[in-house]
Amino acid sequence: MTRALILGGTADASLLAADIARAGVDAVYSYGGRTRAPADQPLPTRIGGFGGVSGLADYIRSEGITHVIDATHPFAAEMSRNAIEACAETGTLLIALERAPWTKAAGDKWIEVADVSAAVAVLPAAPADVFLAIGRQHIAPFASKPQHAYTLRFVDPPQAPLPFAADVIVSRGPFTLDGELEMLRVRGIGWIVARNSGGDGARAKIDAARMLGLPVIMISRPALPERKRVESVAEVMQWLGHSARLGA
Repeated sequence: MTRALILGGTADASLLAADIARAGVDAVYSYGGRTRAPADQPLPTRIGGFGGVSGLADYIRSEGITHVIDATHPFAAEMSRNAIEACAETGTLLIALERAPWTKAAGDKWIEVADVSAAVAVLPAAPADVFLAIGRQHIAPFASKPQHAYTLRFVDPPQAPLPFAADVIVSRGPFTLDGELEMLRVRGIGWIVARNSGGDGARAKIDAARMLGLPVIMISRPALPERKRVESVAEVMQWLGHSARLGA
């Protein structure tokens, strides 16, 4: 009998949860706990970490989990690595629902870097208006270049003091092209730092940057061990032995 665990927190994970609920699959949706007001899900939901590989393995055993779907953010590398190890330890089936990365198009001014530290190094020495579209967990290294005027965008208002002065936008995506164009123009943004998350929900800023001729420092995805990976809800449902029921 199937009992699935969705490691979620993304728009794709929410789409999957809706389809799994419609199909009547026994499943649990897990949030990492970083967002203070996560979206409601049509499945039993847990919030918070598992306590590393051993904690996740214990949860899989105690809850009778047969299938794990890693639908976390492409940059949630620690959780993804924990899932790989815990599923190997418990003999549990694992699949990753991971959107394809963005690819550079004609007119894009990307500077591709391996990580956040490299992104900081690429920023110019002269003061500039910079939009950091990388999430609040990764901004601290930019304090080493305090000469810049930073704009940040978070889902929740920051509860702790920021490591540098910044203009904070509190908003939840998806974002539109027109909205991103206006935001970049009004704030006079000259540089964008982004992670190659892929998907449509966060792509508008990349398209807007192309239209405005802005350079984008694009942080590549972290490398992960080999695992089964698909890009659509339908493929996950097929893996679970069900037909996709989107819109049913």
